[in-house]
Amino acid sequence: MNRFCALLLNLGHALDHLFLLIFATAVAAIAHDFGLARWEDLMPYTAGAFVMFGLGSIPAGRLGDLWGRRMMLVFYFGMALSSLAVALTQTPVQMAVALTILGLFSAIYHPVGIPFLVQGSKTPGLTIGINGLAGNMGIALAALSTGFWVQFFGWRMAFVAPAVLSMICGWLFWRSAPPETAPPAKKAVTHVHLPRHLALRTVVVMIGSAIASSLLFNFTTNGNAQLLTERLDGLVQEPVMLGLLLALVYAVASFAQVVVGRLLDRVPIKPLLFGILLGQAAIFALAAQTTGWIWYAAAVLYMISVFAAIPFNDLMVVRDIDDSMRSRVSGFRIAVSFGISSLAVYMLGPLVKEQGFTTLMFALSVIAALGACVVIGLPGEAQMRAARQE
Repeated sequence: MNRFCALLLNLGHALDHLFLLIFATAVAAIAHDFGLARWEDLMPYTAGAFVMFGLGSIPAGRLGDLWGRRMMLVFYFGMALSSLAVALTQTPVQMAVALTILGLFSAIYHPVGIPFLVQGSKTPGLTIGINGLAGNMGIALAALSTGFWVQFFGWRMAFVAPAVLSMICGWLFWRSAPPETAPPAKKAVTHVHLPRHLALRTVVVMIGSAIASSLLFNFTTNGNAQLLTERLDGLVQEPVMLGLLLALVYAVASFAQVVVGRLLDRVPIKPLLFGILLGQAAIFALAAQTTGWIWYAAAVLYMISVFAAIPFNDLMVVRDIDDSMRSRVSGFRIAVSFGISSLAVYMLGPLVKEQGFTTLMFALSVIAALGACVVIGLPGEAQMRAARQE
């Protein structure tokens, strides 16, 4: 893996999250353009994108194992073309269809790009952490750039500009990616598999914790723009400034993945993940009871905790699953977790409309606590090492 190719893969992660969150940041402007009175009424139309982001991971993972790096070309160019389609929509139904197609192409990255990136890495935790930082910087850029495009050029340009960048990245990846001797599915198995009972426990915990983390991720990243507007009402009004403040939250929180990634190369997974999820529960409960700049400080803390939990499942796949089938296993895990957590996007508008953001944040505290309980079932490091030596 050459450095330029790794850079493009990390940039691809940033683009993946950027594309998925443009709508959530621009939803108020889009609703106004479509003649809807409330942004909450438009929010359910994006649910299809997140459903396909989950369900599409299964065929994407399978094709990634069979086709190898060629699937990344489908990702870059597919995201670009579908984003341009979103920019051309004129009604909520058209928007829903275009976003669903966008979600299908966005599903390719995680089960294909990340396993490709960590091939041969001597420090997979750090590699995943840096990749996670790149993805979260895409979230920050979505908040910052979308606010800029909406204020000065309209919401459609917020989809057009990154589409052009994605096409350029796709062309550069095609020119620079090293040739593969064989796709991953045809390579010899080199990993000592875990006993069935430990493998099953690991997969169950992986999926359970991924569901909790994905729910928290979807609720926050899709709701933060409007939550920020509500909690800073009277303090900040301009879309660009709100976008800048939201981007700052994501940018600061993003570095948590690098720190956690580095720790994962040195310390056991179980106690670290348990502590992070337990901390999430406390921070969301605190944030629910605050407004103004105190809430903003709490928002930085809860996004740090949300982003800090992301690298764990990717590392479990790298550590416990052979390279020949990592894309398939990763795709299945993402399909289940994001398939369920896509409900968060569908429910966000109606839930906020009926109950408000305070109730939502208390609910997120409960989800984080349940996730911590699930992690208790993860096999310990000593048990895993002993099983591999048998």
